[in-house]
Amino acid sequence: MSETMSSRVIDPLVMGFWRLLDWQLSDQQCVSFLKECIELGITHTDHADIYGQYECEAAFGAALKLAPSIRDEIKIITKCGIRPAIAKTGLTGKANHYDSSYTHIMASVEQSLQHFNTDRIDVLLIHRPDYLMDADEMAKAFNQLKRQGDVLNFGVSNFTPTQLSMLQSRCDFPLVTNQIECSPYEMKGLDDGTLDQCQQLRIHPMLWSPLAGGRLFSNRDEKALRLQTTLSKVAQEIGAKSIDQVVYCWLATLPSKPSIVLGTGNLTRVKAALESASLSMDREQWYRIWQASTGHSVP
Repeated sequence: MSETMSSRVIDPLVMGFWRLLDWQLSDQQCVSFLKECIELGITHTDHADIYGQYECEAAFGAALKLAPSIRDEIKIITKCGIRPAIAKTGLTGKANHYDSSYTHIMASVEQSLQHFNTDRIDVLLIHRPDYLMDADEMAKAFNQLKRQGDVLNFGVSNFTPTQLSMLQSRCDFPLVTNQIECSPYEMKGLDDGTLDQCQQLRIHPMLWSPLAGGRLFSNRDEKALRLQTTLSKVAQEIGAKSIDQVVYCWLATLPSKPSIVLGTGNLTRVKAALESASLSMDREQWYRIWQASTGHSVP
């Protein structure tokens, strides 16, 4: 298969619904929020079967049921493969585990389709690499789901480069993304080959927790304090209104051209993220933020 894969499948900004239940929106309020995001140009949505203890997908689907026409205006990305313990009773209890078996993938997709009140998932990701994953078995599930039209595209989440390559070697079509944690606070993907592989294969990684789960604002450890100071200085230099805009600009500067997953239900912050697309920083500014994170200069 050619190293050059398909054109961009996932937009630069994706609305994440991990905390949907925390936002405490009624179904109608969720519909209104979706419509406002669509008007702003954000139409790709990120989910997972386990979010909200298996309730977030259904809550999102209940909102879609009130306004069915919205379904054709958005893309639904969801994940499967994590199975939390049902009960924990010491050594005799059940354990949290991963399940990338054919049976579980097929059952999870059927459940997600029902939860979303839809006939297709636009992108399905395997949520975490499974130590027992059988690439042939996973590809069998992917191929069948694609033939049936239940899932249009496939990708992975939190996979190492070798794990993605192994799965890709068994698939007859390109995987479209690897969703990983990445922020100025958590830069593992810059050094472990993940982002290099995405650039090599011309796929766009999805970045979750771009603001480090709020640690960039609230933490008082040395790394966070260095970053807060540097991000504030760069914000002044590039005309950013806030340090979160600087972070989005810093991430967007990556040559793999990632898709950034927003985790907020606050439209003001959503608009701020969109405005960051007009910002740019030079290499020296980018590396100053890298240096603030690592605590040292490049060699």
